[in-house]
Amino acid sequence: MKTLKGPAIFLAQFAGDEAPFDSLDAIGRWAASLGYKGVQIPSWDKRLFDVEKAAESKDYCDEVIGKLAGHGVQVTELSTHLQGQLVAVHPAYDEMFDGFAVPEVRGNPKARQEWAVKQVKAAIKASQHMGINAHATFSGALAWPFVYPWPQRPAGLIETAFDELARRWTPILNAADEAGVDVCYEIHPGEDLFDGATFEMFLERVKNHPRANILYDPSHFVLQQLDYLDFIDIYADRIRMFHVKDAEFNPTGRQGVYSGYQGWVDRAGRFRSLGDGQVDFGAIFSKLAAIDFDGWAVLEWECALKHPEDGAREGAEFIKNHIIRVTEKAFDDFADGGTDEAANRRILGID
Repeated sequence: MKTLKGPAIFLAQFAGDEAPFDSLDAIGRWAASLGYKGVQIPSWDKRLFDVEKAAESKDYCDEVIGKLAGHGVQVTELSTHLQGQLVAVHPAYDEMFDGFAVPEVRGNPKARQEWAVKQVKAAIKASQHMGINAHATFSGALAWPFVYPWPQRPAGLIETAFDELARRWTPILNAADEAGVDVCYEIHPGEDLFDGATFEMFLERVKNHPRANILYDPSHFVLQQLDYLDFIDIYADRIRMFHVKDAEFNPTGRQGVYSGYQGWVDRAGRFRSLGDGQVDFGAIFSKLAAIDFDGWAVLEWECALKHPEDGAREGAEFIKNHIIRVTEKAFDDFADGGTDEAANRRILGID
């Protein structure tokens, strides 16, 4: 068994224009002051990181690593959640997702998609330069508008969508394989890969590509009432990253999984700060230890109620207290009788 690394924190929800959240050096110092040992960096936020420069310059990557190391912090992974989303966008969402891209490709879905692919590949190359073997992203979505079939979906619609999704991602996965980096899709409603069944549909189409893997976040499974512990057992071989995020689901006579278009505070299902929701993290950390997961336990803060700085401060201690330092011996070793094969055969009555 292996011991998880951590605690770490995803910086996307904390980056801003005010200190200490406006530069990588300052936010790294802040994270370290709370007890974090690692940071997951959003590659789209140039206040923190220049992904194009990182793809071209190992010296720049070494500078980033050294700057954070000065605070006792490592880079756990890079993220292209926003760019990965733009690899596949249904036309219904074109205008809403345009803001994820640079201005020069907005209003041009083809150019935006090409830009997104280059961005993800750049982040993979940057990961290679930084000695990081896992990368976080979203799959994007072509089929999501048809998740609840009314009117009836035309025959083959979903299959065609997943065929196209696989066609777009296969060259990226091949580039990741050359770089020695796993592409870890966050399994997330709103993406075409939103549960185990959809991940399997995609995996089949990319021919079980060794670099097509999973970012495990139990909060998204609570909100869709999926068994997040059984998920670990089923996909143990593909789980390469872990977002530690809490959630709760409290259905009423007025709303359930779909939450009646309510804002986050009023939804039946909502994200919470660690320890304030319903996720059984004791069981999750135990299962991850049992499957030899040796990646990072990374806080992703998304709470409808608590202030982010309070969530970050409490989250570091929460994760630290849940990481299991795995044992190197069995608890009953003291009773070892020191038998050998001959003794075993006598005990069993085997001639």
